[in-house]
Amino acid sequence: MLKTNRSVGIVGYGAYVPQYRLPAAEVARVWAGGEEGLPIKEKAVPGMDEDVITMSIEASRNALKRAGISPEELRAVWIGSESHPYAVKPSGTVVAEAIGASPSIQSGDWEFACKAGTEAMVAAMGLVGSGMARYALAVGMDTAQGRPGDALEYTAGAGGAAYILGPGEESLAVIEASYSFVSDTPDFWRRAEAKYPEHGQRFTGEPAYFHHISSAGKALMQMMGTSAGDYQYAVFHQPNTKFPQRVAGMLGFSAEQIKPGLLVPVIGNTYAGAAMIGLTATLDVAQPGDRILMVSFGSGAGSDAFSILVTDALLERREKALRTADYIARRTEIDYATYVRLRGKLAMK
Repeated sequence: MLKTNRSVGIVGYGAYVPQYRLPAAEVARVWAGGEEGLPIKEKAVPGMDEDVITMSIEASRNALKRAGISPEELRAVWIGSESHPYAVKPSGTVVAEAIGASPSIQSGDWEFACKAGTEAMVAAMGLVGSGMARYALAVGMDTAQGRPGDALEYTAGAGGAAYILGPGEESLAVIEASYSFVSDTPDFWRRAEAKYPEHGQRFTGEPAYFHHISSAGKALMQMMGTSAGDYQYAVFHQPNTKFPQRVAGMLGFSAEQIKPGLLVPVIGNTYAGAAMIGLTATLDVAQPGDRILMVSFGSGAGSDAFSILVTDALLERREKALRTADYIARRTEIDYATYVRLRGKLAMK
C-alpha cells in the first residue's frame, strides 16, 4: 500500500468531453446492418481542431478554477495518454505553457494504456507527499481509437480529466492511500508503425481486466481494513457497460454505488481518462464525509486503486467550473461519414 509521509489530496479537478456524438446504432448500420446487441448508446468524438493536448488544456483550466491557485504554483504537469498527438514531442510542455505554468515546471508524458492518467496521479502524490512540490497536475486524456468495423469502434470515445494534487489540509478530497497491481498480460497492444490497436478478444476480460481490478481493489481494502460497505461510491475503468458492473459485484459494490461514475454508455471508453472522468462525475454529486474507491485498469496490464475521502471544501469549489454532466449534455450528433472525416480514417496518400 502506498501512503505518503504527509497528507495529500485532490485540490482541484476538471473534466472535458468533446461535443460531437456518434451513436452506436450508426456504426452498426454501416458495418453490421442492424442494431442488435449494441454495447453503448453513443460515444464522444473529437472535433477537427481537438486532440489530447487541447482537451487536456480545457480540463486543466477547470481544475485550476476549482483549486483556486495560480498555475505558476504548479511544480509538475504530467499528461497520461495512449494517443499523444506527437510520437516525439511531449504533450505536457504544450499544456504547461498554455495554462501559464511554464517555464519553472517539471513536465512530461506518461504511458500505460488506459491507466496512464492514474499512473501520473500516483507520481504526483509522491512528489507532493515528499515535500518536493506543493501542487502537481496529473491528466488522463485520450481520443477515439479503433479500427473501422472492429468492436472497439463502438466504444472508443474521447475525453478525460485533470487533477491537481496538493496538501491534504487544502484538499476537497483526501487520498487516504493507493495500491498498484501489475503483471505481464498482453491483452491489448499497438506497434509503433500500426495505425490501430489490436486486442485479445475475450482475453481482455479475464485474466486481464477482472483479475487486475479485483486484485488491486481487494488488496487496498484489506490493507486499510475497509469493505464495500464503507464506501458511498466506487469508480472502475469502463471499457464497456458490462465489465464495471460485473467487477463491482465481485468486490461487493452495488449498482447504485457505481452509477454516478458510469459514463461509458454516453461518451464511450475514454481510455486513459475513463476512471478519472468517472471520478469527476462522482465528485460532482458526492457529499462531505463520503468515501470513494477508484480503480483504474491499463492493458499490458495493471491497476491503480485509490481510497478517497471527501472534505467540506468540495461543496463550494465544485461550482467554480463546469460539471462533467454539463459537457455530456452539450452534444451534437454526427453520422458515420462525418466521423470518418473528423478522425481521418480515409487515408488519401
